[in-house]
Amino acid sequence: MKKGGFQRSSTKRASRRRVIAFGAGAIAFISSFGGSGAHAEPPLIFGLTPVFLTNDLELLTKLKAYLSRKTDREVQLVQRRTYEEITALLLSGQLDGAWICGYPFAQFRQQLSLIAVPVWRGKPLYQSYLIAPKGRPVTGIDDLKGDIHAFSDPNSNSGYLVTASLLAERKLRPDQFFRKVIFTYGHRNVVRAVASGLAQSGSVDGYVWEVMSSIEPELTAKTEIVSVSELLGFPPIACLKTQRLSEGVELLHQALIEMAQDNDGKHVLNMLRLDGFADEPETLFDSIAAKMMLVRGLGS
Repeated sequence: MKKGGFQRSSTKRASRRRVIAFGAGAIAFISSFGGSGAHAEPPLIFGLTPVFLTNDLELLTKLKAYLSRKTDREVQLVQRRTYEEITALLLSGQLDGAWICGYPFAQFRQQLSLIAVPVWRGKPLYQSYLIAPKGRPVTGIDDLKGDIHAFSDPNSNSGYLVTASLLAERKLRPDQFFRKVIFTYGHRNVVRAVASGLAQSGSVDGYVWEVMSSIEPELTAKTEIVSVSELLGFPPIACLKTQRLSEGVELLHQALIEMAQDNDGKHVLNMLRLDGFADEPETLFDSIAAKMMLVRGLGS
């Protein structure tokens, strides 16, 4: 009886396995006919550095939906805390493209190509702002000597390199000029640090400060602009040179370039306060590269 029971049990289990296997096979078979586009091709992996709006769930959702529809591919957005992490993923080929900063682009110019550059206020340019608490009597960087100074990221152009290059012109490193340097890993956090008194001054992306002034005026009102840099290449969308002519990257390029002509795309641009994206020459970032070489020459 035990033997017979075992055989009947084994037969039942075998039958269940056949049913499950048949069901899985049927699902796979049906799925192969269940659509095209996003399900027929590998996903596009798009990286985002921690600029101030990337933690906005609605923005991320709409950006992903727009890019997925325009490319007819599944799009996966990848975020990391630092510029270095996203740049490393891009250089190792784990991302199809990434919205990086002009400084990493200048650092790895031999390996990277531009996909598109954002256009803000009619130009593919922006500035770095030095900021201080509202009402502080300062007129330039020399008045900030001995401060606790907030930088955004050591690989940020507007949030580090521009100020470091100003000091390099004086043959000084940031740690020699400021009493203490802190990295907030986010331009929004630089504004918060200065507004709250955690830092006495800060280096911030001018685009971020201006947009924050329209959406969080009570925060930026606690700060004021000490000085602004010259116009510099806006943080670009980049990819590996070896992938620039790939189908996925070209689809991403077209989606970005055509964003301003698409209703959903316009909505995303409005949320970002951008005019659109454009094709620009790599020479747009020559001035950032020059600042990088100046700072490197000082050993900082």
